[in-house]
Amino acid sequence: MHIQKLFNLKDKTAIITGGGRGLGEQIAKAYAEAGANIVLCSRKVEACQKVSDELQKGGTKTLALSCDVTKEEDVKAVVRKTMETFGRIDILVNNSGATWGAPAAEMPLEAWEKVIDVNVTGTFLMSKAAGEVMIDQKAGKIINIASVAGFGGTDPKLMDTIGYNTSKGAVVTFTKDLAVKWGRYNINVNAIAPGFFPTKLSKVIIEQGGDQILERTPLSRFGSEDDLKGAAVFLASQAADFVTGDTVVVDGGMHALT
Repeated sequence: MHIQKLFNLKDKTAIITGGGRGLGEQIAKAYAEAGANIVLCSRKVEACQKVSDELQKGGTKTLALSCDVTKEEDVKAVVRKTMETFGRIDILVNNSGATWGAPAAEMPLEAWEKVIDVNVTGTFLMSKAAGEVMIDQKAGKIINIASVAGFGGTDPKLMDTIGYNTSKGAVVTFTKDLAVKWGRYNINVNAIAPGFFPTKLSKVIIEQGGDQILERTPLSRFGSEDDLKGAAVFLASQAADFVTGDTVVVDGGMHALT
């Protein structure tokens, strides 16, 4: 098969949670460039609509929908509207995320629950709803956004975020187990573990510990607005048909130092 066809997403339909900004927006633009139809959803639908309008100017078919990924009725509504509009779901990117910084002994329960609900339960609910469609299709790609913070402990001076780190570790394990469970349906389940990209979620950490982060990053820079595109398109495309249960690390080499 020609290499360009392997990475072609023409006429595929992708749902991207948290697609109105940051890494979700970057992935949405990558998939649009590769030819996919794009469904963006988040609690802040205005941000999704702004990205949707921009993609439409380039000829991409898009939807912007309101969705709280911790609410099953919202999740089912997104899947239903996507099917009504495009007739299938080929790709799901579980990108919506939350974090909370506090020493472990002082972490409020409500903060812990919020982070776990968005990052873990939201990933489960979206995968479950979209997965029902993919099982019927006997095909699909699920890509979960994990983090290098989910691989182990982090220096509290840099990331005192035990809820976030725990949730991203859970996403890595969820990815492996769902890949095993759904491989028989021809559904690939993988994850991307980004390092430090300048987004709203990481703004405070980068402001406080940017120099320390760069010292621990062999490529000596933060992730750019294009650095996640290649991995995201690869995992969504035919090029990754024999890849499942894996986590692709995109962190400038930081994990290699641990």
